[in-house]
Amino acid sequence: MSPEALIGHLLAGRARNKPVLVRLPGSHTSLIKPVLDAGAEGLVIPQVRDAQEVRNIVGDCRYPPAGQRGFGPRVPSNYGRTAIDEVVKFANEQIFVAVMIENVEALANLDEILTVPGLDAVVIGPMDLSASMGLLGQVDHPAVVAAMETIIAKAHAAGLSVGVGVGYAEHAALMIRRGVQWIQMGGDSQYVRRYYELMTAEVHARLAGP
Repeated sequence: MSPEALIGHLLAGRARNKPVLVRLPGSHTSLIKPVLDAGAEGLVIPQVRDAQEVRNIVGDCRYPPAGQRGFGPRVPSNYGRTAIDEVVKFANEQIFVAVMIENVEALANLDEILTVPGLDAVVIGPMDLSASMGLLGQVDHPAVVAAMETIIAKAHAAGLSVGVGVGYAEHAALMIRRGVQWIQMGGDSQYVRRYYELMTAEVHARLAGP
């Protein structure tokens, strides 16, 4: 979505006192800073490759000396009303940082990634992970399942939570049984399509009835 649309979502979350996590398109500083300054309480970063990239991400979410985030917290400072030390304390202690493990490079570097200080969670991307393994869409393939179970087990051993993005309820239930703790299930276009299909099916059922 556009930056303007994102700001609207963040404002809606703040109005209902709900924290908002934003999945960015990449890990560059220029993507991270404006979203945090607009008020996001946490980030999900896709397609990380190694521990150094994750260190840079965490550092971009923290103010010096804990990190290298540039100062300009428009919304987090309540437009300048909140004291600087409070803004810095919140950012350095409370901003939620998750990275997506969804390629073979990250899988190979998983042990080191999980040791990065300040990382709160990892997120499994089943489709991209399967594609990176040469098994696009085969999320039930034994090799893909083994990779996901490895991610879950090692993350838990490191004291991190594990999330996942799935398309359907049965996949969500399966991943929860495997140990995943938080779920992003489906998306807005899918919700609209599924409800439309339910409504049209109901219309046809009524027309076929007495």
